[in-house]
Amino acid sequence: MKKAPPSIETQELREFGEVLRGRRTVNLYLQTPVPEELVRDAVKAATWAPNHHLTEPWRFVLPGERTVEKILDLCQRIVSEKKGADLALHKRESWSQKPGWLIVTCRRSDDELRQNEDYAACSAAVQNFMLYLWKAGVGSKWTTGDITRDPRFFEILGVDQSEEFVVGLIWYGYPKLTPAQSRKELSEVLITLP
Repeated sequence: MKKAPPSIETQELREFGEVLRGRRTVNLYLQTPVPEELVRDAVKAATWAPNHHLTEPWRFVLPGERTVEKILDLCQRIVSEKKGADLALHKRESWSQKPGWLIVTCRRSDDELRQNEDYAACSAAVQNFMLYLWKAGVGSKWTTGDITRDPRFFEILGVDQSEEFVVGLIWYGYPKLTPAQSRKELSEVLITLP
């Protein structure tokens, strides 16, 4: 007996699509702590991202309060050196309002193709992490910038910069405000070839 193909009109599939379309980059958070168990479950989900040859190139660093303070100090120094003390203080205050922090790194490779594959895998892992949290009502923001390439940042994290690079600094928390978004029409991004 031939098995019928699965239906594409299911409640589960529609709900999954809503999670994907609903996720937003969140900048403003409530100061309610996110349970550590939920964060750990989200990291576990992240590790199920596709990765070429099962290299599992990612590493996740969950900084505690003292480490976050050191990162805030470094952020303030970097911005102060480039843009002045006032902006540096503003940036520090803004960053200090982020209730949850996760840093995602990727192992370096001398093989350029493998490095690209591993970076793509880490990016997929970050997306898994953020989607898992989003389904639980937790927003996030994936950021990079000068600090994520600064040798002092790697020292704070205890990460060997010659062995790993930072894919992203992920802030997370319960959203104070969820921004609206839109995307291009499918006809603008999908090419169908004969």
